[in-house]
Amino acid sequence: MARRPDEEYDYLFKVVLIGDSGVGKSNLLSRFTKNEFCLDSKSTIGVEFATRTVKVEGKTIKAQIWDTAGQERYRAITSAYYRGALGALLVYDVTKPTTFENVSRWLKELRDHADSNIVIMLIGNKTDLAHLRAVATEDAQSFAEKEGLSFIETSALEATNVEKAFHTSLAEIYRISSKKHLSSGQPASANIKEGKTIAVSGSEANTKSCCSSS
Repeated sequence: MARRPDEEYDYLFKVVLIGDSGVGKSNLLSRFTKNEFCLDSKSTIGVEFATRTVKVEGKTIKAQIWDTAGQERYRAITSAYYRGALGALLVYDVTKPTTFENVSRWLKELRDHADSNIVIMLIGNKTDLAHLRAVATEDAQSFAEKEGLSFIETSALEATNVEKAFHTSLAEIYRISSKKHLSSGQPASANIKEGKTIAVSGSEANTKSCCSSS
């Protein structure tokens, strides 16, 4: 069946958001996909995802971004959550040291379950709370360099660096995917365009507007 014009894209990239509960993953998702922020957003239960289409080097990239609960009791979804993911945003809260300390555990889980070529970005969120900062930028930068991750600090509330974080990750995924397909001799959009690794059906986004009354 032919796609509607607004569904046309060259690549479909699945990106996962991981990190402790309460670090702002859902607000990063809603800020990037809907340019919304909700001060009283509740913890995510299970898995939600939303999509947004962007341009990278003249190509249309459809980013399908998955957000999961950071609480331990939802860990059973792990393997299905990571399957087919080409990028991961590993988020901590700059005002809560424990969320940064737990980054190592999340990174191990990611590397245990995800593709070895997955693009990983470490994100220190909530920079708007500068007076409460408890994790130094230098410490996170040092950790990211040691682990081979890219790193950025964001504020979903103030929309600081949110676009940059997602666009940088998607551009890197595109670069790796293009190189991989060139070396394999396959057309660049094989499999990826059809999204065969992503077992999701339904509407463009199954996330409710975070500020809806429902």
